[in-house]
Amino acid sequence: MELISDWVFQFIGQPPVDLTIFAQTINDPNVLGQIQKSFSHFVQTGQAWALLIGLVIGYMIRNLTSYG
Repeated sequence: MELISDWVFQFIGQPPVDLTIFAQTINDPNVLGQIQKSFSHFVQTGQAWALLIGLVIGYMIRNLTSYG
């Protein structure tokens, strides 16, 4: 039944309530500064090393468990 109502809304041109986008207030528009701050926090907390070690161990396990 939902497929029929979605098709009708699409045909008529009125979107369902789920697709409504509400306005947001932006507190800090400095996007590049936020990315830099997040990346430096990522490195300082040791998560970068954990990511690299996990990738290496995962690659090794994949190679050990694959056939051929």
